[in-house]
Amino acid sequence: MTKTQSRQDISSSSSSSSSSSSSDMEGMKLMLHLLLPLCVHWIAEEMTVSVLVDVITNALCPEDSTCTEAIYLNGLQQTVVGIFKMVVLPLLGQLADEYGRKPMLLLTISTSIFPFAILACNQSTGFVYAYYVLRTISYILSQGSIFCIAVAYAADVVEENKRAAAFSWITGLCSASHVLGNLLALFLPEKYIFPVSIALLILSPIYIQLFLVETVKLAPKRDQDSACLAKTIKIIQKRYKSMKDAATIVMSSPTLRGISLVSFFYELGMSGITYVLMYYLKAAFGFDKNQFSEILMLVGIGSIVSQMLVLPLINPLVGEKVILCIGLLASIAYALFNGLAWAAWVPFMSATFKVVVVLVRPATYAIISRASSSKNQGKAQGFVAGVESIASLLSPLVMSPLTSWFLSSSAPFNCKGFSIVCASVCMMISLCYACLLKPGVPSSSDSEDDIEAPLLSES
Repeated sequence: MTKTQSRQDISSSSSSSSSSSSSDMEGMKLMLHLLLPLCVHWIAEEMTVSVLVDVITNALCPEDSTCTEAIYLNGLQQTVVGIFKMVVLPLLGQLADEYGRKPMLLLTISTSIFPFAILACNQSTGFVYAYYVLRTISYILSQGSIFCIAVAYAADVVEENKRAAAFSWITGLCSASHVLGNLLALFLPEKYIFPVSIALLILSPIYIQLFLVETVKLAPKRDQDSACLAKTIKIIQKRYKSMKDAATIVMSSPTLRGISLVSFFYELGMSGITYVLMYYLKAAFGFDKNQFSEILMLVGIGSIVSQMLVLPLINPLVGEKVILCIGLLASIAYALFNGLAWAAWVPFMSATFKVVVVLVRPATYAIISRASSSKNQGKAQGFVAGVESIASLLSPLVMSPLTSWFLSSSAPFNCKGFSIVCASVCMMISLCYACLLKPGVPSSSDSEDDIEAPLLSES
């Protein structure tokens, strides 16, 4: 090799390295403008969690620690949300691919303002019922979809080999936000919690509107001077075709099909636990706002370390599948220790397992992203989230009556957390499917460009 060729190779290598470094910096900047408003949004939502249990039970069941009405209302809310999310989540994922990530984020992130505004005005029984109605609508649009759209945005700006780390930073920042939110809840007087939360919830969409850069190249709009009925029919046909395409993408991939089953059974168990756990702890051990905040902070602090530091380090060594299986094992232990808790300190110990459980989400997102083409990120993430919503609609049908029964005096035997023990069986099934999973890359058919026109465009 001549000296001239050597210099050219060195120059080419240096230029490539410089270009890669510049691309990484640009990706980090775009991610920062995504993560900052999400962090503020999650802080605002989390700071209300520990106080909501007291507000709802005081309004619906004053002077009664076992509030059966609240447990059933939460179950009903979860069921209604699950029914609508089956359609809404895949739809939002498709619209994020077509119309862009930014408008979908603005829509989903703004919905939480209104239910908390109701409680900021008044916390009487009527206002609590109004809160449940508005919060149900908010959950239908935002629960799960914010993560799906954020993950699709990250996949747009981050290289494939770094996506698992990026997804873990999203979920890790969510945990950090939970810690900060619970700290605020712990030290703020209760009368200031909802006003502060509303202020932060308003700030988030403002920041997104001003600073977030759209990553989806929109197709040019075509002539839209058609009859209203014809346009409506065309929209319905297009939505049906898009949902059918999303289902085909998932069902034709063994990896996406397998992770859908893993996610279904995991969500079936974990969502049931999440919605009854605080009411169970309040009834069984008399937990109050401060103890809820302490548990949530313990989980949050540990989750920051596991998601933002540990996962990016171990993922290149063991891969997403191993991390997923470890997280599912921890979820089984988490459910069993909570369900069989024999003293007030046991839920604090079981919270340490939740630090590992949180790795399930970023590992799942990474597996879905790796098995999907760049044009189908929103569709694949949205479809799997839709499968999870089916599970979240089914779980309260069993968990709500079972929890109420075993917390009552008519329970067949003394195990107040029996419903949570039953939920652990779902996680065991999920683990079995995870062990059979074979993470792969998109098939050649999925890799083809799949650029769709906007929702209201004319052919």
